[in-house]
Amino acid sequence: MGIKAAIKWPKQMNPALVQKLILRERDIQKAIIIFDSATAEYANGFRHDQNTFSVMISKLASANQFRSAEDLLDRMKKEKCNLTEDIFLSVCRAYGRVHRPLDSLRIFHKMKDLQCERTKKSYVTVFSILVSENQLKVAQKFHRDMKEEGISPNVAFLNVLIKALSMNKSTIDAALAVFKEMPDKGHIPDSYTYGTLISGLCKLGMIDEAKRLFKDMETKGCSPTVITYTCLIHSLCRSSNLGEAMKFLKEMGSKGIEPNVVTFSSLMDGLCKGGRSSEALELLANMIAKRLTPNVITYSSLINGLLKERKLQEAVEILDRMKLQGLRPDVGLYGNLVTCLCECSKFREAANFLDEMVLGKVSPECVTWSLHIKMHIMVVQGLCEKDPGRAFQVYLSMRTRGISRNQSTYSSLVDCFCTTGDAQKAYRVIHEMVLDGFVPDEVTWNAIVSGFWCRKKVHEAADDAGQQVKPLNGIIDDLVPGGRLVLFFTIQ
Repeated sequence: MGIKAAIKWPKQMNPALVQKLILRERDIQKAIIIFDSATAEYANGFRHDQNTFSVMISKLASANQFRSAEDLLDRMKKEKCNLTEDIFLSVCRAYGRVHRPLDSLRIFHKMKDLQCERTKKSYVTVFSILVSENQLKVAQKFHRDMKEEGISPNVAFLNVLIKALSMNKSTIDAALAVFKEMPDKGHIPDSYTYGTLISGLCKLGMIDEAKRLFKDMETKGCSPTVITYTCLIHSLCRSSNLGEAMKFLKEMGSKGIEPNVVTFSSLMDGLCKGGRSSEALELLANMIAKRLTPNVITYSSLINGLLKERKLQEAVEILDRMKLQGLRPDVGLYGNLVTCLCECSKFREAANFLDEMVLGKVSPECVTWSLHIKMHIMVVQGLCEKDPGRAFQVYLSMRTRGISRNQSTYSSLVDCFCTTGDAQKAYRVIHEMVLDGFVPDEVTWNAIVSGFWCRKKVHEAADDAGQQVKPLNGIIDDLVPGGRLVLFFTIQ
């Protein structure tokens, strides 16, 4: 690593001391300095052993400094230091953690090159990483290579194989076949085996098969985990079988298995979609009583459920609680809230939430951009009847932030300002409407004519604004197809 530093070592330095110092150091660069300084000079005869190499390689891999970690593996070989399976696996797992499964496989092959024995533990670890990262074709080849090497599978390996086969409907039957053959080959399925298969069946919508396997699990003396229960509850909620899902929750309590955040969130989401938001609120209280912290999914499911039942006050209260917890609502959640407020004619409150989004820097993504546009247009059109000044503010905000407007937005604003006699704003909107490529329709022109020209307020309003309004080329008495009179004007 080439880093040297002057460190005062005791006269009797040993690997145990170096290992202790490296483990204690949180800063990776300082840990490297300690490791290198110990062998900067060989006057005291000190050399790193298997333990100091191991702890340094593990620390480097954890810090994603993979090149340095692999260099130490090669250095161990050159210095004839014993390379163990666990040292290699620490690097394999680190690559798996950062979603680099093929590098994990490369390190596995490097074990053979550096003459390190690979046991079932190595095969299971690498196979599990490949499956977890959805490298199923590579995992299948890896399985074949394992057979050719004469490595017989154990329960841990078969559990991973079942997990791989449970990922889609085309191979789920093969997973069930492996499961049924396990006892005949001397492998007794454990709780993880059952849980993995039940989880796969639930994700594929095979809830009846999952429930049968769950009963078989209990008869064989395997205790279900919170994950197994949660998978069943989530699947039952998705199939609208809320009654049975609630029974499983009670059963968990009777067996002393504490539900987790995902368990509660799944149930609350199911209840809200089923129009039972009051029960979902009770579950939230129960969840907090168990000192479980709700997450974004928990709050979002509950807020959307309350909005669906038009329980606006409760929804806003839950949103406030969510923000107090430091969680950030997304555009979709704000969109549902704004839409519901507009449908209930609460346009000022809806505009407040649009402002809150800007202050909270909640920005839409590609998927939610159309929703972002829709709710702004909805608020502007609603405010035109209730609060024209606020409508204009939201409109200006839309222009500033590049949010698209449509024909009806401009028409609503023009009609609103013509009705209230605000010529300056009406002319500005018309001018910007034409600049944006929209042609005023008959309704818009009728609003202008009836609101100003016929009532002779246009010149008065223009004088008050210190401006002078005049036709661009006069009033053009051209009739377009359909017989509409087209008027053009500018503000000077």
